[in-house]
Order: sequence, then structure tokens, then C-alpha cells
Amino acid sequence: MAADAHYFYVLHCKDNTFYGGYTTDLARRLTEHNKGIGAKYTHPESRRPLEMIHAESFATRSEATKAEAAFKRLSRKQKEAYLKNPAASYPVPKG
Repeated sequence: MAADAHYFYVLHCKDNTFYGGYTTDLARRLTEHNKGIGAKYTHPESRRPLEMIHAESFATRSEATKAEAAFKRLSRKQKEAYLKNPAASYPVPKG
């Protein structure tokens, strides 16, 4: 992971929902979410544990947050199709 990289990532929640977010540190952000301190959406124990299932690296914060916003506008079916695209995948940390 590049120190100056900006990431759009997707978590799969225990309740079978998706959460999309932005970070500069994938491993730290996943740890925060699993501790219940990452975001209001991932705070309830019913959504944890979370698994990072997708991440994309961008050169700027703007590009990454635009990708996040676009993902959040998709329907569930569209999100599932997007996540199946291996061209957009990035190796993500487990933990």
C-alpha cells in the first residue's frame, strides 16, 4: 500500500449488507470498524464482524470519494455485479 494512496473500500457486514467507505489505511480502517468505532453504520454488533471484500486505490481523495459516492447510489443487485468485476479489485487485508 502506497503511503499517499487513497482507497475506496467495501465491507461485507454480518447482516449481509455492504458498507462503502474511504480511507488512506485499509488495515487500520478495518480494525476500527470491527471494534465498532469506524462508522455509525458499522457500530451495531449485529453488523460485526465485518470483512473487507473490495478496495480500489486512487491518486487523490477526490477520486476515491467519488467512487464511494457512485457505489452508494447503486442498487443491491448493481453493487453485487460491480463487486464481481475482478478488474476493479485490489488485494485487501484480513483482520
